[in-house]
Amino acid sequence: MFEQTGQSFAVPNAGLRISFITAEIVRVQSLQAPGRASVAVLPKREQTTPITVTQGETLTLASSALTIRVDAAGHVDAYDSVGTPLVIDYRGEMTPLKRDMDAAKSALVEAEGHSLPAAPAAAKLQVVKQLRADEHFYGLGDKTGWLDKRGYVYDNWNTDDGRPHLEDITRLYKSIPFLLGLVHDRAYGLFFDNPYPSHFDLGKESSAYFYYSAAGGELNYYIIGGAGLTDVVRNYTYLTGRTPLPQKWTLGYQQSRFSYETEGAVRDVATHLRELHLPADAIHLDIDYMDGFRVFTVDSHKFPDMKKLTADLLNVGLKTVTIIDPGVKVDPDYAIYKEGIKQHAFATTPKGEVYVNQVWPGDAVYPDFGQSRVRRWWAKNQQILTDLGVSGVWNDMNEPASFRGELPDDTVFSDDDEPSTALAMHNQYAHNMDQATFEGLREQTGKRPFVITRAAYAGTQRYSTVWTGDNRSSWSNLQLLIPQLCNLGLSGFAIAGTDIGGFLGDTTAELLVRWLEAGLFSPLLRNHSCAGTRMQEPWQFDEQTLDLYRQNLQLRYQLIDYLYDLLEAGTRTGLPVMRPLVLHYPDDPQVTDLSSEYLVGQQLLVAPVLMPGETARSVYFPAGDWLDFTTGKHYAGRQTALVQAPLGHLPLFVHADTLLPLRPASEWVDPTTETTLTFKLFGSRGECEHYQDNGSDYAYQQGAYNRYLVKVNATGQASVTFLHRGVTPYQHVTVQTPTQTLQFQLNAAGNQYELVR
Repeated sequence: MFEQTGQSFAVPNAGLRISFITAEIVRVQSLQAPGRASVAVLPKREQTTPITVTQGETLTLASSALTIRVDAAGHVDAYDSVGTPLVIDYRGEMTPLKRDMDAAKSALVEAEGHSLPAAPAAAKLQVVKQLRADEHFYGLGDKTGWLDKRGYVYDNWNTDDGRPHLEDITRLYKSIPFLLGLVHDRAYGLFFDNPYPSHFDLGKESSAYFYYSAAGGELNYYIIGGAGLTDVVRNYTYLTGRTPLPQKWTLGYQQSRFSYETEGAVRDVATHLRELHLPADAIHLDIDYMDGFRVFTVDSHKFPDMKKLTADLLNVGLKTVTIIDPGVKVDPDYAIYKEGIKQHAFATTPKGEVYVNQVWPGDAVYPDFGQSRVRRWWAKNQQILTDLGVSGVWNDMNEPASFRGELPDDTVFSDDDEPSTALAMHNQYAHNMDQATFEGLREQTGKRPFVITRAAYAGTQRYSTVWTGDNRSSWSNLQLLIPQLCNLGLSGFAIAGTDIGGFLGDTTAELLVRWLEAGLFSPLLRNHSCAGTRMQEPWQFDEQTLDLYRQNLQLRYQLIDYLYDLLEAGTRTGLPVMRPLVLHYPDDPQVTDLSSEYLVGQQLLVAPVLMPGETARSVYFPAGDWLDFTTGKHYAGRQTALVQAPLGHLPLFVHADTLLPLRPASEWVDPTTETTLTFKLFGSRGECEHYQDNGSDYAYQQGAYNRYLVKVNATGQASVTFLHRGVTPYQHVTVQTPTQTLQFQLNAAGNQYELVR
């Protein structure tokens, strides 16, 4: 028996509700699940979808893309359009891992300084699925370890963990409970929209099953289908939102440190960047710019005229990005604290007292961002920064971190203006803070907000870019860069990065250069390091290091228009800039766990050196023909080749028959000066759809943008045409082929390009 309401089916004997959001997205939830809105899922996602219903021993619900079968015991099985199993409930017995430790022996091991794996916490709910021998797993945000997550366990509880980020760390700053599965070339997604602490066992306990469990909440997950991994990502980001188009300057290099403590130190960094001709677009200010670490303040002794400083930096093409933490200092003379107390804006104990913990400013209280009025208050406070000329806000410590132990689970926070607890809201805390920051910056500046966050939940990509947190200056952490950023991209975060060179510890010249090479095409490109470590700016090293660093930055800036094209396309497809090879080559067994190479879009293959002392590396080339970006040397696909890679040289390859946009040399991004662009052909023919707007505000949403189609045919003839024209176009376009250089000029009417030579 079932009850149908539109595309939703209540199955009382199974205690479930099955709802078709689209033909490729199905929601599975407990009948007891509350109707409160999700922070992750966008409203009004339902599309009219014809459903065929068959009632027998099982209830069968079929759209054009997915078939869902529910039996009397509540098992839920999903099949694709031709009846091939995608994800099937497990019906056997579970077999917990055997361990030979009793309590006494465990105490002895821990007394020696060793930590033992923790058993999974008791769970309120659990979903167990069959695990097939050839099944691979991706996603889950920036969890540590390699690309394929099979065989590992992970926890979702946003955590500021100071230990080295090795593959046995089960939780970090972000909780993105979205898992992509791949069997042969059939793909699916599972999104468990539950912000409570949760756990994934992806085949560590058994080769027969994998499972998800949560400490609270109700059963609420989505089965996501599609023709391949790209469609699963498209559907997931349709559900939770896509990364919006950023300001173009944010794709430039950004220099940071914990901390540049004075105005003089910041000016010194700016001087070095410009005098040494290092392309750069931003300098970040960590917590020392504040007055006693009070958020939304400036230390007037260290920074006597912040507004003039930001203006002077802008004059040399450098934006200012300032850090903001959620912890508000307890100080009755401090305006933000006084306002927050007056407005009952802070989390409380169950007895109604304002909850106090400790972070950088000492005793601190935590804004209750689950309240809409508190988010509006926090958004309004961004004007303190924007009035000073700040161009971006970096939200940190927003897991939320605390120095006197974790916030108690029963600390009172709000969920959609209703009372809730820290246990329920912890993983959503940063998401709500980021939303407030984004909305404040958008309203006050009219520009596309630049927000960076350390912590996040599913859907935070709508408001903020992310970085992978406090990594270390070690080769092992460098090796995490590719799998972490690629899995973040598959999880919806198209703009992400790591701290170039490592945050904790002393980097070496070799490691710094190799790190820059490896992360050169991460959309967020920031060098950041911790107080007490060696200064990590490239000029702190020898001339060779400085030269190699500069050369790599020049390569990055040459390809910024390509990155911008990918991000604009991603607003429509959900696909990220950095992509694992398996995304586009799911039928190639060589790439299912390839963690040392990545794609930039579909056209560029990047194979950085990730080990010390190496001057060559083996590179696997997927199907197709590939050309060395620098030399044009040809490599056939589905083979491995040894490629020379001396320090400073990034092995970079272009798929044959690709036209790449290459911008003129520049030391910062300024769309108002973009009057010319070159398209370089790799191969014998190709075409490129290129996007251009003012790189700053939202005018493009009203049609103020250009879309070009540049083509070169097999005979070498080239054309440049408008697909859409809404802003001042390039005056000159150059098309370079292997045999000739063609110059196009905009005609007097400004509506088409003419070949001039």
